[in-house]
Amino acid sequence: MPLSPADHAVHAALFADPATQALFAEAAELQAMQQVEAALAQAQADLGLIPAEAAAAIARAARTVTLDPGALAAESARNGVPVPGFVSAFRAAMDDPQAAAFVHWGATSQDIMDTALVLRLRILLDDWGARLDALLIDLARLAADGAEIPMAARTYGQIATPTSFGAVVAGWGRPVARQRARLAALRDEVLVVQLGGAAGTLSAMDGQGPAVRAGMARRLGLGDPGQVWHAERDRIALFGAWAAQLAVALGKMGEDLILMTQTGLAEVILPETGGSSTMPQKRNPVAPSVLVALARQAVGLQGVLQGAGLHRQARDGAAWFTEWLALPGLCGAAGRALGLAQGLAAGMAPDPEAMARGLAADNGLILAEGLSFALARHLPRPQAQAQVKALCDRARRAGRALPDLAAEAFPDLDLTGAVARAALGTAPDEARAFAAAVRAGAGTGG
Repeated sequence: MPLSPADHAVHAALFADPATQALFAEAAELQAMQQVEAALAQAQADLGLIPAEAAAAIARAARTVTLDPGALAAESARNGVPVPGFVSAFRAAMDDPQAAAFVHWGATSQDIMDTALVLRLRILLDDWGARLDALLIDLARLAADGAEIPMAARTYGQIATPTSFGAVVAGWGRPVARQRARLAALRDEVLVVQLGGAAGTLSAMDGQGPAVRAGMARRLGLGDPGQVWHAERDRIALFGAWAAQLAVALGKMGEDLILMTQTGLAEVILPETGGSSTMPQKRNPVAPSVLVALARQAVGLQGVLQGAGLHRQARDGAAWFTEWLALPGLCGAAGRALGLAQGLAAGMAPDPEAMARGLAADNGLILAEGLSFALARHLPRPQAQAQVKALCDRARRAGRALPDLAAEAFPDLDLTGAVARAALGTAPDEARAFAAAVRAGAGTGG
């Protein structure tokens, strides 16, 4: 059995995000490393550090050579990094010994691997940004359409006060929109080239190391950080924190949907449900449950990734390896969560009748707070609260509706009318405000 369920033939459709996984596949990593070597050589040739003919040959080979990842395994295990074996294989595949001698001139393994990772993270962020936009559009539609659909808000698992389905959706969408809005700053921080040489001093580049780094950044379309960041992993940690927060925001939607689809409530209809091996009646909320599980996985891996920021001295293999172990799984979890959330938002629908039953449950005690404030217009607030609390006790004992008891106790006051007029509070406004912000492009990159 594979170590990750995302790589398991049986479980992959449940846990894997193919687009994200492809970016962490061996072929994608090696191709990105070849792209980095080409940019390094071309930047050095621009400054006269290596022959232009050699740089051109290296660039051609980077576009055409396909290396066998399996052939690099033994050397990678021995060296702790794939780059020495990769450079040897790439030089051999060039079939041009004179030009091949200039491959990897003055760089170190971490320069190539970190920059190759950043190139793939750029593709990932482009993909996730587009998917976040699509998700937010669907959530905005649900929020606007459900702005006036009343339902019970619950706190501590108990019915609290009325809200609207649209306001609940807005509560799912706002954290997602904030994560989308943070993407631009995240890209500026994370999408930068790495070039420092053996110990971060660029000592093998004849004093032109900073200019090489700048030229390499231009050719790759990345930022130039102005210094080496071999042991400064805050950029990767920042990306990991963002991805984990995104997974948690989507997991919140999953938690709510698990509860909203439980037997006895069934307030939301999911686009797809799962069955049981023995119970024919089951309609299990599989996708919401996976969302929650992925959020928990992302949080755990994020903790590991933050710990990987503790680097010893100029370079630290143990910390770097820890990062390798955590980052792909974190990206896979967040990517799959994003895909699941898209499917749910596009296909789910509220059940207003079921929501109305939830509002009517418990003998109308959901109106208790509203009644106490309506009565407080005629009595001191503490006295009004005490009166409504006593009516709640009577409603429970007698099995009668709280609004009816209130009408009997205060026949001259229009308490239930006042409660009805204020029942949803700002819920519809919040739902519509979220929908309008998304449609106007706020938080979506638009």
